Amino acid sequence: MTLALIPARAGSKSIKNKNLAPLANHPLIYYTIEAAKAAACIDKIVVSSDGEAILDYAASQNIETLKRPKELATDSTQSHEVLLHALERYKECEHIVLLQPTSPLRTSEDIDKAYRIFVSKKANALISVCKVDSKILKSFMANENGELRGIANNTYPFMPRQNLPQTYQSNGAIYIVKRELFVENPSFLPEHTHYYLMEEETSLDIDTMVDLQKAESRIKHNREEKA
Repeated sequence: MTLALIPARAGSKSIKNKNLAPLANHPLIYYTIEAAKAAACIDKIVVSSDGEAILDYAASQNIETLKRPKELATDSTQSHEVLLHALERYKECEHIVLLQPTSPLRTSEDIDKAYRIFVSKKANALISVCKVDSKILKSFMANENGELRGIANNTYPFMPRQNLPQTYQSNGAIYIVKRELFVENPSFLPEHTHYYLMEEETSLDIDTMVDLQKAESRIKHNREEKA
């Protein structure tokens, strides 16, 4: 069984009640719920939250809910802690697809394509990414003594940019892991982790009101194209 977990805590400093913030006539979380519902690879969907309003909304959409304790709903709570909490109940699943509601432009097609890569590559995990400028490899880090070293190695900072390898950044939209391995070692980046490449415009992660406005423009544009 493949479980889709949608983590949606009630608190947010950047946007009040962010996961229920209105976006093109629906709450933000609606778009992730709909994408999960339409994804062929998903067998069960669960929304994990500490907020009653979020849990009530998920239930109204015929989605199973999991009440999260307050200690797992702080600014410092990490995704692996939320997932481990869910896996205490859902022990029958084999694969977990973590879908953050702050990625409203991720579609069911993205989820299914990512899952097919995960299965075909016999991967232990998969992360959705977008490309980023490889010049980051030319950066330095300093140790406690103020001594510099290359962020990746000491060769890249002095190489021509066009000779650097392509770099990628997680866009937060899709994480897929094997349950058994994750329980043993709670990491989204075990050995044999593959990636699913998404375009920058669909990799928007909602953090500010400006992000919400960008997402609304994109969603309205998509609706107009389909009309």
